[in-house]
Amino acid sequence: MPSKDLSLKGLELFQICANKGSLQAAAQETGLSISTVSHHLRALETHLGVPLFDHTRRPMVLTPTGQVFLRNIDAALLAIRKAKAEATASDITEASLLRFGTIEDFDSEITPDLAVYMAERMPRCDFLFHTGSSHEIFEMLHNRRLDLAVTTSPPERLRNLNDRPLLRDPYVIVLPVGTEHSLPEIVEGQSPLPLLRYSDSQIIARQIESHLRRLGISAPHRFEFGSNQALMAMVAAGSGWAITTPLLFSRVKRLHPRLRMHRFPGKGFSRTITLVSTPDCSQVVTDVMAQRLRMLLTKHALAPLHASAPWLADGFVLIDDTKI
Repeated sequence: MPSKDLSLKGLELFQICANKGSLQAAAQETGLSISTVSHHLRALETHLGVPLFDHTRRPMVLTPTGQVFLRNIDAALLAIRKAKAEATASDITEASLLRFGTIEDFDSEITPDLAVYMAERMPRCDFLFHTGSSHEIFEMLHNRRLDLAVTTSPPERLRNLNDRPLLRDPYVIVLPVGTEHSLPEIVEGQSPLPLLRYSDSQIIARQIESHLRRLGISAPHRFEFGSNQALMAMVAAGSGWAITTPLLFSRVKRLHPRLRMHRFPGKGFSRTITLVSTPDCSQVVTDVMAQRLRMLLTKHALAPLHASAPWLADGFVLIDDTKI
């Protein structure tokens, strides 16, 4: 006999299966067994009295009825999750789970300090801290595998996510100390120093290449790096020059004596570091996280670099999101 009420767990698993197209993928995401996921879906279909999936096809495909049902429950589940998050985190000490992602730029100093601070503020909370590329982090946010993340703002609009800009991070040029060629000669390709690039899978690489095309600057693709530390080490060794940002430059302090940072010549450009959250993430937690991140950015990056390179003070700055 079907149950009198719909199961919230069944609705959530239906939504995941509909988006993933696989019982196995839903089981992996939720930590449940495949048989448990299948049981919930069968119970839901029995309760409704209609098939939601075409069970003869792989990957799983929604029936027309299932497609209508999914559209109707998406908004309902979002409202339930948001209400639950706000109810449990209006007092931040009562929060029970926070899954936080960050790009590599924060990994050495800011993320460890942030983890210690949030653990003290949220003593009953289980934390998951994940470091990855911006592309990976956005995918995890869209799939609800993260609640909150710091990343580089993409050029396209953020679908169904909330963003809070934190930092304007202008692009700069970094040269090895003692190079015999002038900055214009190097940028215009009139020196033997090659341009060392970030991997083209990264948002930062695409932003740099797009700006170079606008300026009509063409440089051979000889070296690409997925690691900022490796790229900066190559510049410090005199193997080339790079376009980077002050935030990334601040992460290689041991190399600073062998590097020189310069303002990007002509028309400058910048990236935005943003705190991104899912719609059902607690606003209270987001506020606390944003406030702490601004303090840590000032401590670890802004203050030291403004002191050593005062010309950065007008471009490398925190963003006041209350004025946006």
